[in-house]
Amino acid sequence: MNLRWIKNAMPRGIYARAALILVFPVVFLQLLVSVVFIQRHFDGVTRLMTSAVNIDLQFLIDTTNAAETPDAARSALATLGEALQIRTALPAPDAPVRDINPFVDFTGATVIATLRDGIDDLRVVSLEDRGRVSLWVQTRHGLLELDLSRRRLSASNPHQLLVIMVVLGALMTVVAYLFLRNQLRPIKRMARAATDYGKGRITPFTPTGAVEVRAAGMAFLDMRNRLERQTQSRTMMLSGVSHDLRTPLTRLRLGLSMLDHPDAADLVRDVDDMQKLLDAFLDFARSDAADNLEQAVPADIVRNVLQDAARLGQPVTLAAIDGPENVVNLRPLAIRRALDNLLGNALRYGTKALVGVSVTDRAVRFWVEDDGPGIPPDRHDDAISPFVRLDPARNQDKGSGVGLGLAIVADVARSHGGVLRLGKSDTLGGLKAELVISR
Repeated sequence: MNLRWIKNAMPRGIYARAALILVFPVVFLQLLVSVVFIQRHFDGVTRLMTSAVNIDLQFLIDTTNAAETPDAARSALATLGEALQIRTALPAPDAPVRDINPFVDFTGATVIATLRDGIDDLRVVSLEDRGRVSLWVQTRHGLLELDLSRRRLSASNPHQLLVIMVVLGALMTVVAYLFLRNQLRPIKRMARAATDYGKGRITPFTPTGAVEVRAAGMAFLDMRNRLERQTQSRTMMLSGVSHDLRTPLTRLRLGLSMLDHPDAADLVRDVDDMQKLLDAFLDFARSDAADNLEQAVPADIVRNVLQDAARLGQPVTLAAIDGPENVVNLRPLAIRRALDNLLGNALRYGTKALVGVSVTDRAVRFWVEDDGPGIPPDRHDDAISPFVRLDPARNQDKGSGVGLGLAIVADVARSHGGVLRLGKSDTLGGLKAELVISR
């Protein structure tokens, strides 16, 4: 049996599911009590009360049939009716064509059925007046009308039980939901703090709620603190290594610059390459620690990149600027570094590049396209991995590196809670790199 539709029909939010957990048992219990109590208890009580009244009604009918004349019957009915609190009319006025049982009368059907089972020659029963019961019986002196209080045949106001159940059930559901919401609120706060941390924001969070929820909150804080310490340790370590290596590299460059040997120029280039590799390692280590989140306009970042490219004479043009130019929480320096790396790769392996940005309510998307050889789809994951160089996809003679360019961009995207996507450029035919940042 396929129960997938039940899973699809379930609400997605934790508040909606909690409300369903609260409301479903209450409604089910009310329906069960209504069916069992009303149908069995009220019907049973109504049947007993109506059967007892049937004895009095049958006695009046028998007295009417035993009278010699209609006048004697009316006289006897007047005396007995007053004693039994039953109004009589002989001969009766026009009777209804069929039984009258209002739809909202819960026990009306039981009353009519019991009257017909216990009274002979019963013609019509009317429950139109909710406080009275009228019935017409055929006797030897004509049609007899009997009218008595409804209270004698069934329990009064059975609907009050349903009203009380619904009102109290709704009230208790609201109270329970308020208590449950206080227990669910810390979970939502923790989820919001975790989401913000995934986007590079440190949101103040204090564990509250039940013991289990507090334990989960404390575990999240411990994990966040460990990650922060690990990131700081990595940055400090590589910063220290970079500082320690810069001094001997500088001394080596100065020493080589004073040599007149023909090989000195080649050695200087090697020292410069070592300096670039060292800078690449440092950029990768501090990718999300270089600047803090601040209000920035994504379109302005793209325009600054285009201005720098034009000043350097690079063949970089604007692809598009879509969406409103509103401020967004970003790390501008990290975004600039990521776009510079993408443009550097694009111009190293291609002849021209396009850069653009698209802003929506849910995400900010930067992209860079080139006309180079591109990267095969099955190597996209490898291209983003650190220290991986794709020899078949890129010409290594056109630049040096250690395979950290796209890894730095991917790290910048993750620090914003986003992702780096690689694909094929529909415009230039080369690689298209998209830096997608969730808002």
